Amino acid sequence: MDTNKNTSDSLNETQSLLVIKEMIQVSKNKLKQDGILFIFWGWVLFFVSTTEYIKSGLALTFGIKNVLNVLGVALPLIALIFSVYYLIKKRKKVQTYIGISLRYVWISLFVCMVLVNLIQFNVLHSINFELQHPIFMVLMAFAVTVTGGILRYRLIIIGGVVFGFLALTASYLKLHEQLLLESVAWIISFLVPGHILYANREK
Repeated sequence: MDTNKNTSDSLNETQSLLVIKEMIQVSKNKLKQDGILFIFWGWVLFFVSTTEYIKSGLALTFGIKNVLNVLGVALPLIALIFSVYYLIKKRKKVQTYIGISLRYVWISLFVCMVLVNLIQFNVLHSINFELQHPIFMVLMAFAVTVTGGILRYRLIIIGGVVFGFLALTASYLKLHEQLLLESVAWIISFLVPGHILYANREK
């Protein structure tokens, strides 16, 4: 009886591991297809942070500043609309626990960013952008690293770790330099993995 029970337990453990591996593989394959979202958001956020860096360091005409300000609001909004449309259009009927977990990670990230601003305003009665940027970068680093860890995708994990290191570095700098580091972080954590994932989507 004990032998049969041990064998059954071993089979259950083996089956569970196979299910987990299959779920990870399904999520990885879906991530490769959704690499376009990494690319799209990466370029949008890179553009926003880079233009903010340029505006804070160069004397621009009123017209150019207005155009950049409008684009800084319009592009993230377009990216959000595109993401919702893409996910609705491309969503699969079968959802994995890993996919649901990732959704909670990124929703929690957005909520935490809002809470950081609310807490900072309640304590300081103002928003200190030199403090806000490194904190936001840390939160983003956490979300990216967790995403890579859940999917067992080393490139995303590395991007998250580098994002965290750049967040710490940014805390020693003024806002102008922080924006430049943030631009570099978007390239490493979003654009590079996104382009590689999308290029390998058929493999």
